[in-house]
Amino acid sequence: MKHVLAAAWLLLPLPLLHAGGTPKPNIILIMADDLGYECITANGGSSYKTPHIDQLAATGIRFEHCYAQPLCTPSRVQLMTGIYNVRNYTRFGRMDRGQTTFANLLKKQGYATCVAGKWQLGDEVDSPRHFGFDESCLWQHTRGRGSGADTRHVNPRLEINGKPVDYTNGEFGPDVINEFVRQFIGQNKDKPFFIHYPMILPHCPFVPTPGSPDYDPKSKGSPTYKGDPRYFGEMVTYMDRMVGRVIAQLEVHGVRENTLVIFTGDNGTDQPVVSMLNGKPVAGGKGQPTDAGTRVPLIVNWPGVAPKGVVSRDLVDFSDFLPTLCEATGTEVPGELEIDGRSFLPQLRGEKGHPRKWVYSWYHKNGGPKAEHEWTRNQRYKLYSTGEFHDITRDVLEKTPITEPTPDELRIRGDLQKALDRFKDARPHGSPA
Repeated sequence: MKHVLAAAWLLLPLPLLHAGGTPKPNIILIMADDLGYECITANGGSSYKTPHIDQLAATGIRFEHCYAQPLCTPSRVQLMTGIYNVRNYTRFGRMDRGQTTFANLLKKQGYATCVAGKWQLGDEVDSPRHFGFDESCLWQHTRGRGSGADTRHVNPRLEINGKPVDYTNGEFGPDVINEFVRQFIGQNKDKPFFIHYPMILPHCPFVPTPGSPDYDPKSKGSPTYKGDPRYFGEMVTYMDRMVGRVIAQLEVHGVRENTLVIFTGDNGTDQPVVSMLNGKPVAGGKGQPTDAGTRVPLIVNWPGVAPKGVVSRDLVDFSDFLPTLCEATGTEVPGELEIDGRSFLPQLRGEKGHPRKWVYSWYHKNGGPKAEHEWTRNQRYKLYSTGEFHDITRDVLEKTPITEPTPDELRIRGDLQKALDRFKDARPHGSPA
């Protein structure tokens, strides 16, 4: 029997194995839509129930300092390319087709690739494949929102592998997308796979979820953009349930132990939602440069590799995901991409690694050439290109800039200014407005 098993290993496709002979990990990157740090119970939130995500945190690593961009498309572009928006962001709703994504790179390594959820990165029919995804189940790909009511939740208008599919029998969009993810796991359980799961929950419009007495299977979608904020809590809980279903599917197919699962959010919680974090209210700040708009959950679970624990000091931003995934899979990042990200894989292995001293953000919803907000920060202090300097631990809403810095704060400000200066000439002259 031992000889038979050894022979079987020799027959495995090369992309399944690292150079050392160990199987390459499967990867599932889950990104909730409009979910700030304060919404997760494991982070200290108390307004909602997130037991499945909490379990991932309890048996994995929870980061306390992960920062996205303030809005969906800018975050997606930075996440997928490993490059700060100052270098490659063109306009809302699309990604420049000259960019290389983590899916492009992993696909070349033999990974089966999938994206399911909200796209919002270009309306060309081939956009998902162009950016490296073999299969896709998406909302807001080529058809946008539709006319009138929103089309992402009840009776959704989706596109599966580029083909329009309209649901009319009371289906819930997040369920359809989740089922696509789970089927992809089953179909690719015998080879390495990468799933990017940019969820459409709990983004507004805030609507009832299946099982709620208010759920209307005949709904044509919310007639208003925001919907009713009183449903936000059940949308968060339903989102958590979707995460649990994916984890259960990994276990059913026997691939949980070799799957790296990452959970995060694309930006802060939307207004007018107010949530409790460690006993204090946090108003949603989507679109704002403050913590309420940019601080997001980051939970990583990788059985046998990532130890249990909390990373309370190290900084992570969305440019860091691409190099981390590539290092975890033995994928080389071409030097000509000139990415800005730094791998946090060592921290996932319980090692010190090379933590960032600062993170950077250049933000404009519709592209350049001039930012709406530009800043660098460490865990405590934040410096804007305008010169505003804040102590976030004392002024989380950034209402009172520091006007009389201490000698130590002057030193920190100088270090952050040097970081800002690195990007002074990064944006090409004449970039589209």
